[in-house]
Amino acid sequence: MSGRHHLFIPGPSNLPDRVLRAMDRPTIDHRGPTFRALTFEMQRRLRWVFGCAGPVITYPASGSGAWEAAMVNTLSPGDKVLMCETGQFATLWHDIAGRLGLEAELIAGDWRHGADAEAIGAQLQADTGHTIKAVCVVHNETSTGCTSDIAAVRRAMDAAGHPALLMVDTISSLGSLPYRADDWGVDVTIAGSQKGLMLPPGLSFNAVSPKALAASETAKLPKSYWAWQPMIALNEKGFFPYTPATNTLYGVIEALKMMEEEGLDAIFARHARHAAATRAAAAAWGLELQCADPAQASDVLTTLRVPEGHSADALRATALERFDLSLGNGLGRLADKVFRIGHLGDLNDLSLMSAISGVEMSLGLVGIPHRKGGVLAAMDVLAGAPEAMAERGAA
Repeated sequence: MSGRHHLFIPGPSNLPDRVLRAMDRPTIDHRGPTFRALTFEMQRRLRWVFGCAGPVITYPASGSGAWEAAMVNTLSPGDKVLMCETGQFATLWHDIAGRLGLEAELIAGDWRHGADAEAIGAQLQADTGHTIKAVCVVHNETSTGCTSDIAAVRRAMDAAGHPALLMVDTISSLGSLPYRADDWGVDVTIAGSQKGLMLPPGLSFNAVSPKALAASETAKLPKSYWAWQPMIALNEKGFFPYTPATNTLYGVIEALKMMEEEGLDAIFARHARHAAATRAAAAAWGLELQCADPAQASDVLTTLRVPEGHSADALRATALERFDLSLGNGLGRLADKVFRIGHLGDLNDLSLMSAISGVEMSLGLVGIPHRKGGVLAAMDVLAGAPEAMAERGAA
């Protein structure tokens, strides 16, 4: 097809041209002074976006690697961890914990809500022997479009007076949603490169608190590649214990420069506006959000349910074939029941409108029952026309 592909999955997200150009460089010596300066600048900028003062450890890996690194550096075989079943990615993290030899307790969920801070607090309150060593929460569940209140989880842990570590997956939220690791008392923040940070897949991160570092001194789970101590020791000198993804690190710095220029508050406001426009379109179409609590609806993506008897995958296939538009598929128990519109990363209003237009046309082509007007509803939000929105809602 002519023109550019329209990528609206909830990650990997679109790569800015500036990031692509920044990575388009000759390979340099990863033991030399130029690379040392690169490492120091990257560390400084990463601490800014994580909202932390401690080390941010960078791995050439997917987010799954960062999950594993967080656990093997802080826990020992047989340790108990507490998790919330908020969706597919929380479930996968739980599965990894079990394979590592941890006792992973899962607070059951319906895949339509974020983490239940009250339930976490109750479990910790009952754990008088402090057998639970870590609480693991996905900040933004990419399969469902639900966001969890991490500050509320921290308050529940403090109210219970429990010493467990708090680990938070921000793979799809960092750089898109407000997040403050130190202010919220997060001990290990897990992140990936390919979503709000506007980078290619292939890098993952652990931002580590002093409490987590102390836990790593006695953790007994086997580790080598994932070990924090050699990474931290060599990063402090500007280097890595093995060959890093050198050219991608140039992209990290450029992406963080772009974010600094726009400002985090402006970035978060942009994501909120795009989410509001997408939800307005969904309401106009008459499609139900997978996220059942409007207060928890994600500003990163919108997950939409299709009516019983209809195929979300057929809609996605039509959108791709007819309009060169990629939408996210349903994962796990939501397979073929939902489709996901990602509105994160390097995106502007007119780009978002291309996706909403493509979805509305595809709904008609595959015969999914809906009302027209989603495009107009989204335009009203983006153009800042609240009167028109109110009139349409009343009608």
